[in-house]
Amino acid sequence: MKATTIKVITIALAVCCGSVANAKRVNMKRLETRLDSVMESHYDTQSPGTALLIAKNGKAIYDKGIGIADMSTGEKIDGNTAFNIASISKQFTAIGALKMQEMGLIDLNSSVSSYFPELKGDIWKKVKLRHLLSHSSGIPDARPRDDRHFTLTATDEQSVQYMKDLTELHFEPGSAYEYINPTFDLFYLLVEKKTGMRFVDFQKKYIFDRAGMKNVQYFTPDAKIAHMAHGYIVNEDAEVSGSDSDYAKKREKVENDYVDGKGVHWAECDYGEETFFATKADGGIYTTTHDFLRWENALHRNILVKRSSKRKAYTPHITVTGSKWSGYQNRANTWYGYGWFIDKTPGREVKIYHTGDNGGFQAYAAKYERSRVNVIMLENQNTVDRWSLQLEIERILREEGVLK
Repeated sequence: MKATTIKVITIALAVCCGSVANAKRVNMKRLETRLDSVMESHYDTQSPGTALLIAKNGKAIYDKGIGIADMSTGEKIDGNTAFNIASISKQFTAIGALKMQEMGLIDLNSSVSSYFPELKGDIWKKVKLRHLLSHSSGIPDARPRDDRHFTLTATDEQSVQYMKDLTELHFEPGSAYEYINPTFDLFYLLVEKKTGMRFVDFQKKYIFDRAGMKNVQYFTPDAKIAHMAHGYIVNEDAEVSGSDSDYAKKREKVENDYVDGKGVHWAECDYGEETFFATKADGGIYTTTHDFLRWENALHRNILVKRSSKRKAYTPHITVTGSKWSGYQNRANTWYGYGWFIDKTPGREVKIYHTGDNGGFQAYAAKYERSRVNVIMLENQNTVDRWSLQLEIERILREEGVLK
């Protein structure tokens, strides 16, 4: 009897002590202080900035904004500020496509030509819908860029018109990675062909509403977006390129600008200033960090598509690392699924993520499924080295016991 009692007490103490140890492992005050310090070293309260939300087990453990959402009004950034998330929008399109497959409307293993007979070339028989979702189609981005009006205002339909005359691929479908935007715009047309609904209505009914997203919408020039951030770039002549950006171009100083409290000149750079801002399926969503967490929680609970469909989106379908066709996120240990990158760095937890860039906007959203952690960082300026910053945040989360 005595021995049994001692054993029970020993187990209870072990469980209790283990719980205390785990509770102490994440010192929330210290975590907040460290993250505050990092953010304040990269952003200024008087300049365009960022909203950062970090969640554990579906609940925010860090939720702050720093900087100005709209330089003309002075509205400050917080978790309710609506940012353009650019290419992160692709994951919403991918889940919509998987939903259509579950509804029996499409088959991702079927050829593009079976849904778009107007695309006459033989190449379209080789390209499958799944290749479009994984940036492995071989289709070149040959959108015309010599018409400034077109590049500033082109819609999804207009952005894929060049494909009717396409006769050659860069490579055999499924054999390589090349990140391009207009292949996702084909899903805009496909949704409308197969559902009889407008793309935006289908996405709202089956994705946004079911996820409980209250502050999300696709951009249109006349859109009324509450607490909308504008994108800003430093107003100077510059060259922009690199593996952390999905575009490379020259920027020239403009006359109209905003000066922050430190004397830095900023120019607004979003619709009207930046090219291909009006398309939806590849990059048109405006949303908040708070709403994005609702999206992540809906995905986790498998209420948008079946778990098996979601796993297909998170499965590495093509190797990004070493691609000779694209520099975007071309990093070590990186693959692309359907609308998500997968980072499988040895010794680290698998990271499923995406980045977004357009105009002055930068966006980053990552999930670590084993630890049930989300990092959502939306910016309306692009002077910060986003990849280095997120690695710094990741390191803090590991050191503080938030990540395994």
